[in-house]
Amino acid sequence: MIRINLLPHREAKRKQKKQAFYALLALGGVVGVGVVLLVGAYNARAISIQEQRNQVLKTAIVDLDRKIAEIATLKQEIEALKARQQAVEDLQGDRNQPVYLLDELVRQTPPGVYLKAFRQDGQKVAVNGYAQSQERVSELLRNLAGVSPWLERPDLIEVKSTGLGQGKTAKKVVEFNLNVNIKRPRDKDKPEDGAKGKAPAAPAGTPANVPASGSPPAHA
Repeated sequence: MIRINLLPHREAKRKQKKQAFYALLALGGVVGVGVVLLVGAYNARAISIQEQRNQVLKTAIVDLDRKIAEIATLKQEIEALKARQQAVEDLQGDRNQPVYLLDELVRQTPPGVYLKAFRQDGQKVAVNGYAQSQERVSELLRNLAGVSPWLERPDLIEVKSTGLGQGKTAKKVVEFNLNVNIKRPRDKDKPEDGAKGKAPAAPAGTPANVPASGSPPAHA
């Protein structure tokens, strides 16, 4: 016996295909939303972790800046203390400068030169005196420039011929004015200065107003 299906099977199949398509479409949408949510959550977590790291770095940078500021302040305080210590040492060393100055002027003044007066202003000393000739003045300058461990950089200001004494006893001499620098003990002890040994002892019984040389070249 032959059976004939009169139901609309084609429409039913098309309807099933549509339903399957819509179901797959919905499933794809759900999967897509899930993927987007997962990726978003992962990115949010990564951003949060990075922000935490950035905050840690910012905190460390602030702490390092504070420590750097403290170190800079300490360096400034150390430099200030060194400057004060150097000033105290300079004051202590400068107390003996008149002794060194008198002793060196006695040592470095050649025969035939009479020192009339000298005046110290800081590290500079102005010297005035008489000499038998200009050669004697040149010798004095050479001694002050290269021989003396305490005096340096002599500068001849003026040299002129003058008469010393009156009448028949008058003699022609050379009057000179020069400036010379006196070293501090810390400058004297530097290797480039080439100075060795201890400072010269103070000349016993030498008053400040006595000329450095023994006697003038002419009648005073």
